[in-house]
Amino acid sequence: MKLSNTLLGLALVGAGLVHSHKGHKDDHYNHVRYTAVPGYFLQDEPDTDPATFNYTEVNFGLINRTYDVDRDPFFKWKAKHMTQWERFYHQVKWLNKHSPVNVEYKVLFMGRHGEGWHNAAESLYGTPAWNCYWAELNGNGTATWNDVDLTPEGRQQALTAHRFWQKLIDEQRIHTPDRYYVSPLTRCLRTARLTFQDLKLPKHAAKFQPVVLENLREWISIHTCDHRSNKTYIESEFPEVRIEPGFTECDELWTGVTSETPDAQDARSLTALDQLWNGDIFSPSPFHHSDQFGRKDDDLFISITSHSSEIASLLRVLKHREFKLQTGGVIPVLVKAEKFWPPTKVTTEAWTVDPHCTEPPVTSNTVCVCPSSAAPVTTPLVPTNDC
Repeated sequence: MKLSNTLLGLALVGAGLVHSHKGHKDDHYNHVRYTAVPGYFLQDEPDTDPATFNYTEVNFGLINRTYDVDRDPFFKWKAKHMTQWERFYHQVKWLNKHSPVNVEYKVLFMGRHGEGWHNAAESLYGTPAWNCYWAELNGNGTATWNDVDLTPEGRQQALTAHRFWQKLIDEQRIHTPDRYYVSPLTRCLRTARLTFQDLKLPKHAAKFQPVVLENLREWISIHTCDHRSNKTYIESEFPEVRIEPGFTECDELWTGVTSETPDAQDARSLTALDQLWNGDIFSPSPFHHSDQFGRKDDDLFISITSHSSEIASLLRVLKHREFKLQTGGVIPVLVKAEKFWPPTKVTTEAWTVDPHCTEPPVTSNTVCVCPSSAAPVTTPLVPTNDC
């Protein structure tokens, strides 16, 4: 029997995912519309090719241009001695200062993890064979990809990001992230650590103490690389992180049977944006100074270390153009949040069941063909209960 990518969308409806869009408790609005603001980064431009784009060669993609704040008579004399990144930071502050009370701007630095062993395995076997058989295993005897770690190349990609951040800190006095968030999967935790932990940060910069968010994890498929490790392991292996309240010891989302649909993932990504925007997952920071409407003028840059599919989902929710990141890539996005009343309704998005082979496929150049003796199944190929 043949299996193709289209079969994923034709499978049976599985578990549901509920998106409860919670309002901001610091004001009377509790429906938020997030949109990307174009015109500031090369990644916003339709003629920028993601396949050849290298953020380290073009200043993270920041466009060399003038800003509204440059016309401010109280700012002009300062701007002459500022770098592009310093002026951009003041532009974001200017946008917040001159926006309606229900509007707020922040910059999201969305970084994809470095190359993992699962990325190398997919290149080795080819995407059709990877999707319909190999990805459902824990590994191949040479490499392991259940909650996979970085390859040596992936570590170097994270260190490239580290060196680039340090270069911008030293030469352009870039404002470093005010908050850091990371997916709970090992490849992202490792990437975030290698990228940010040993940076020589400016005085008064926020300390690197990333918050682990379940909602920033990879598209939850039947692949074992999407199965996260236990909370105990994360706390032991990455003691520098803080884990969001309610984070379960075991992975209760990955089953090895059902996969998120794009709509389900986008609903999860919208919830993640709510969490990122609120910034009070534990408690409001005493170092952030809010105005009477809850807007914080020193909480403007946010770092996210996540996955290709999840960043793609966040970009869809933000109405940003599609921009596929290479492993280790980074895309900054200026985001506008508009708060409204009434709140959005709770919605449920269906998941799907994914058939897969029980033995290596016969051929998989364009579609996956299972051996005649190994009919496709919708049951896990490896044990799913690790608690």
